[in-house]
Amino acid sequence: MSAETAERPAPVPDDKGPEPYEADSDQGGDAPAGEEADRPQKAWSARRDLRDHSPRSMRFGDGAAFGGSLVGGDQHGVSGGRVAGDVIMGGKTEIHYRFGPLGEPPAASGEIPAERLGRLAELFVDEETNFQELAERLRRDHVLVLTGPRHSGRWTAALMLLHGLGVGSVRALDRETTPAGLAGQLDHEGTGAHGHVLRDPLIRRDAPLRETHLLAARARLGEHGYLVVTAGPNTALDGVRGHPWRPPAPHRVLESSLSALVGPERAARLMARPEVTGFLARGHQVREAALYAAELEKHLLGRVEDTEIAGFSLATLEGQVQEWFEADEHTVHLRDKAFLIALAAFDGGPYALTAELSDLLYALLQHTENPGVYPTVPVFGTHIGKRLQLARAHGYREEEHTEWGPVTQSKAAYLDERAALVLLREVWTGHPSARPALVRWLQQLADDGRPLVRTRAASTAAVLARTDLPSAMALVIEAWARSKTYRRRLVAANALALAHGLDTPNVPRILDGWCQGDEPGPAWVAVRAHALIGPGRPEETLTALRGAARKQYERGEEADELMLDELADAVSLLLLSEAGDRVLAELLRTLDDDRAVQDMALAGFIGACRHTEEDEGDGRPLVLAWYAETAAESAGRGIATLWRRALGDRVHTRTALDVLRDWVLLADRERATEWALAALLPALAATATEHQRLSHLLRTMPGEDGAPPPPVTGRLQRALTGARV
Repeated sequence: MSAETAERPAPVPDDKGPEPYEADSDQGGDAPAGEEADRPQKAWSARRDLRDHSPRSMRFGDGAAFGGSLVGGDQHGVSGGRVAGDVIMGGKTEIHYRFGPLGEPPAASGEIPAERLGRLAELFVDEETNFQELAERLRRDHVLVLTGPRHSGRWTAALMLLHGLGVGSVRALDRETTPAGLAGQLDHEGTGAHGHVLRDPLIRRDAPLRETHLLAARARLGEHGYLVVTAGPNTALDGVRGHPWRPPAPHRVLESSLSALVGPERAARLMARPEVTGFLARGHQVREAALYAAELEKHLLGRVEDTEIAGFSLATLEGQVQEWFEADEHTVHLRDKAFLIALAAFDGGPYALTAELSDLLYALLQHTENPGVYPTVPVFGTHIGKRLQLARAHGYREEEHTEWGPVTQSKAAYLDERAALVLLREVWTGHPSARPALVRWLQQLADDGRPLVRTRAASTAAVLARTDLPSAMALVIEAWARSKTYRRRLVAANALALAHGLDTPNVPRILDGWCQGDEPGPAWVAVRAHALIGPGRPEETLTALRGAARKQYERGEEADELMLDELADAVSLLLLSEAGDRVLAELLRTLDDDRAVQDMALAGFIGACRHTEEDEGDGRPLVLAWYAETAAESAGRGIATLWRRALGDRVHTRTALDVLRDWVLLADRERATEWALAALLPALAATATEHQRLSHLLRTMPGEDGAPPPPVTGRLQRALTGARV
């Protein structure tokens, strides 16, 4: 459990349950009771939370996402690449396959043709499996319950176990065979060996398969009969020992199947192709590897294009996701479907947190299915391993960032990093009946006290916006933006910024319109989001911010001070982004346009000067480091110009001097900061008045906690007058 879970999670629905798409009141859940109690989180720390908690599919500021459009983690900048990879977020891929055994087997009984068993035997791979161990057990006990995750090849393994015993025939039993009636379905003892297989029987929890049923079956089989029962995570067993099937590695299956289909030499060449190695790196199932072999054979015969081979991996993932949500309750329970959705939202997050919030979604989905029944959530009975098997996910331990520092967590993530995006798209567009519950869930996540939870609410909404912008805006994001609470407004801003990183169209247009609008909520959201996406379009962003600043100044004494602070913070983040040089040039170009623009620029510049490397109080100031690198260039001259204007401005001189005092104290502890400041001070003293102001600061400033002036002030005083430090 995350260290942040000390705060109470969002509430489950009340007795009446929510109306479709009904938003919670601003006083509900964890939402603060109005603007006075709900101050906005500062842009710099909110940006850090977004960077620390965004999902890996849209990782914020680590060089893997957004094409440099979002503020990230290097010095006054970010690096970036692409986000969604080959996931086509606007809709399904254009390549379609029939996957054959993706669905459930037919329920009718019947003998399995010998020809089919022979073909399976030619392709079957038992390397690195426990096949021989299971075969010996079946030979000795005559009855075997074979367990394993769905689509692990346990059905094929069951057939091959019987085939390997040399049985004359193998009969598949009806899946609806009851445990009590199992023995009666078996053939009597004969002169030749015969086999039976029961695939994932459809048995109720209140009437499970028990040992007594297997003993009766064993007696019925005699000395020449054999029975294999395959069981998945949802098969009801009571006192029956299951023997897990350890499947071969997918690359072994693919290689073996290709060798049988096209020969060893061609198989080796195909296995070396980038598309094939990429497919194998995605953690695909055994069945998908076998199907891929057939597609590769068709490709060699000219019946399948290169694009289809390249798109097979994504198509199989889409097929798996569709199968999960089309499955009935016996195959994939509603609670498991809720977990799959929650894992998509919290991919790579703490498992306990994902499970906790998946049960909240489960209760909401229950209400959608049956509004007249109060939703219930079983407290116990779930197994982490089985849940992760179903989801094709894995658990691991990793540090999670919290406001108290890094904490090691047990986490869960999909094996295929594309799964979260594909799954959320499928649920939102393919199963619209789930929308009311999903919207209600996201509203409650946005009110949660944990930054990770709120960030994942935003990232989930971003995927929905990329999939269906009008619906996501109307049902989720606009409701957050118009909220009275800044907590929800921040989630809206993050959602739009992340949606822009996913190449969602029209996000800048939305933000520009909100900046000029009269609604305070959307206007605030637009400014915060502009600060995040602005490095990708700095000139257009600053144009929008100048317009918002002028709009506030037109209100005179009724100007929103929090909005003015937000505009300054936006400028600060833009200056410290990778587009800092362009932002600096644009600020200088428009500095004298009018008082609103000047105040926004100077307040934003002073705010940027407060930030240090790694957000540490003793770290090197980022703007000072920027100046040290560019002192002889236009950027360095621009920094000096803004410093001089801030120090000489009657509104900003006090805060500018406060920041300069902080820099002097930092210089006393860190030599590189002292050298950079010593280089900057002479550039700020171009006139006698400026020189006098800075000299007075150095002569009169006290040390920390009222201590005497630090020794560095004397050295900086000499640097100011042109002497050597």
